[in-house]
Amino acid sequence: MNSIHAITRSASVLFLLVAVSISQTAIGGTRHPAKDRRQGRVEKRQPSGRRAELRRLAARRRAEAARLAAIARQRAAEEAMRDRVQSLIAKDDTTGEDTEIRRIAINALGHHSGTVVVMDPQTGRVYSIVNQQWALREVFKPCSTIKLVTGLAGLNEKIIDPANTVAISDSNKVDLTRALAYSKNDYFQQVGSQVGFTKMISYARQLGLGEKTGINVGNESKGRVPTFKSDFAVNRMSSHGDDFTVTAVQLATLVSAMANGGKLLTPYVTRPSQEDKRSTPKVRRLVSINSDSFKHMVPGMIGSVSYGSGKRAFDPQEIIAGKTGTCTEHGAWVGLFTSYAPLNNPRLAIVVIARGADGRNHFPAAVAGRIYRDLNGRFATPPSGTQTDTQIAAQIATTRELQPLSDSSISKARLTETELKADTSDESADTDEDIDTEATALKPETPRTIWGDTRKPADSKVKRVLMSIPKRTEETAKPPSAAKATDLKPLERPRRVVATPQ
Repeated sequence: MNSIHAITRSASVLFLLVAVSISQTAIGGTRHPAKDRRQGRVEKRQPSGRRAELRRLAARRRAEAARLAAIARQRAAEEAMRDRVQSLIAKDDTTGEDTEIRRIAINALGHHSGTVVVMDPQTGRVYSIVNQQWALREVFKPCSTIKLVTGLAGLNEKIIDPANTVAISDSNKVDLTRALAYSKNDYFQQVGSQVGFTKMISYARQLGLGEKTGINVGNESKGRVPTFKSDFAVNRMSSHGDDFTVTAVQLATLVSAMANGGKLLTPYVTRPSQEDKRSTPKVRRLVSINSDSFKHMVPGMIGSVSYGSGKRAFDPQEIIAGKTGTCTEHGAWVGLFTSYAPLNNPRLAIVVIARGADGRNHFPAAVAGRIYRDLNGRFATPPSGTQTDTQIAAQIATTRELQPLSDSSISKARLTETELKADTSDESADTDEDIDTEATALKPETPRTIWGDTRKPADSKVKRVLMSIPKRTEETAKPPSAAKATDLKPLERPRRVVATPQ
């Protein structure tokens, strides 16, 4: 009997357990497992998402801190280099230099990393060398100033046709004047390619590159010319100066040879003991380049200063012929400007080279421009009556858009940090300046005079002038004497007609 009761109680307990289990299963079936799983994932994701966001914020803060630190280091390095330049300038041997010109050149350079050479392109007399260490013993990549050599080589070798300087290649769209004014790389690469490596080096050596100038100051560097290049490397060499190195004094003698018609002079600083011996210019050699080739380079060099890449050197009181250069060397910026003036009677050749941040934004052209303006009263002379040069300058003034500096820009002595951070769209780590700014149509006005009144203030305003140039056709290809001035009418851009739905 007892066993029967035990079995009955066990069965009841088992039945109860089964019933409870079934009821729990039924209750659980009324929930949403998918929703529970989603909520669990959300609960787990929220903390990890927050942690990821915090990690991203921290990474951004570290990147910004690193960027600011890099900028601080760069600025410190730039300032240290400027301080070194000031110490080098203080060590210059100023014996025999023109004290007025030296003072003006030092003020124009200011507290910046650079060197300045001012000399007489007719005699070779050096008026002043600011930072002699950099001007005589440091070498620099010539950047786009090598285009002076390329242009002369192209003209002398008949690669560039003086009557049609656009005809370099089928793809070329600019003439020699515009190519020089805006420093067009493609143009000079085409010219250098057709001239060839051997002849390019020959012209560079004729113009004094790769050898000492012979100046009566010790420890002069001779620079370097490339030993061999082929294919596209010749193109780059002809437009960017790859594997060339030059000194500021070498560039001064080169541009002086262009100013005086082909005489490569030996520069000298007047020394009391040597003054009698150097009463006449010492010509190292006569450059084997046709005099017409030098003349055909002049409009582009004037254009560079009047409206092109070197317009920071613009002076309303005189016509300056110059060429800019901006590129990188060993990861640092290099800026150059080589020039001469006045056009009709060159009496000054000025070369400015700068490094680092001071090599950008055509700062060297701004330095040279201030020197020219400050020396206007001493060296500016009325036109000498050389009709050819006068006509060239008049042609530049009437056929190109002049974009002179504003009055405030002309009066500034030095670049500020804001100016150093100005637009540098024409510069990059791999290419030299390559501005392609199209002229804006303006109403023709009376061209400015070549020199104007020498009593006129240096910061006077000059009106912008433009005369439209028609495309080269059979009629416009005729000599200028056959065309009337009234035939030059502004070209009208064809209007595009869009059909409207009926």
